[in-house]
Amino acid sequence: MKFAITLVRHGETRYNKAKLLQGQGVDEPLSEFGFKQAKAAGQALSKVRFSHVFSSDLQRAKQTASAIVLNSCGRELEIICDVRLRERKYGIVEGKPLTELRALAKAAGQKCPNFTPPGAETVDDVQARAKDFFYYLCHLLTQTGKDNGVPDQIDSTAEHSGDFHTPLEGVSSVGSNICDINDGNSDNAKDLIANVLVVSHGGFMLQWIRHFVEDLKCPLPPSFDPSKVFSVCPNAGISRFVITFDQVVSSSPQIVCDYIYKCSHLDGIGVQQDVFSV
Repeated sequence: MKFAITLVRHGETRYNKAKLLQGQGVDEPLSEFGFKQAKAAGQALSKVRFSHVFSSDLQRAKQTASAIVLNSCGRELEIICDVRLRERKYGIVEGKPLTELRALAKAAGQKCPNFTPPGAETVDDVQARAKDFFYYLCHLLTQTGKDNGVPDQIDSTAEHSGDFHTPLEGVSSVGSNICDINDGNSDNAKDLIANVLVVSHGGFMLQWIRHFVEDLKCPLPPSFDPSKVFSVCPNAGISRFVITFDQVVSSSPQIVCDYIYKCSHLDGIGVQQDVFSV
């Protein structure tokens, strides 16, 4: 059994631009530039036939997911929001400059992003959320695939996301320019039981990818600089993984990374912000 996950960070917000921490407590929408980034991601992924779409319930992620869905082969897919996909909670520094977090970390003799300010989640807490969602997704997709063939939708994640089933909102449809982001070295559509889009946040995605690379031994693409794998993905950056199981969900699926933190679709629309701007 094999399925693909396309992992996208939300577009830029005013807080990203100003290097202010958002976390979970600041639910800021995309900026005008962030909408441009989200549309560019939608254009880049416009030939990918997604079967399922999941998003953090924070509006910067939902708006980015909407932009991508509106360009997904003309299909109107429901965006299923799940609270496990939220950004890391940053406690007392939410809404404050990134420099304040760095100063607190330095005073404690630690480095960002592993430092935990008062009231914040630890990085282990965030990775536990990421692992929980990933294995939930694995189980759900493999069971649905065995029972019903390739599904059009997962019906609900209500036990985790309440009534967060989200209509498409806030983004207009754009064109269908295609870039090489649709070319994956393991993309064989007839072998996939599902093709899943997940839109989330930089700090959360970092811990998800850390689990893939460190725990599940996912090899990186040969062209990727390994020193950057544990940096925060730029706004609207895209990563794609193909997950393979034998017959049942196990603790050690085989994972292939087609590409990671890809941003070529953003060329020409503006300057990317520094990493670790969450």
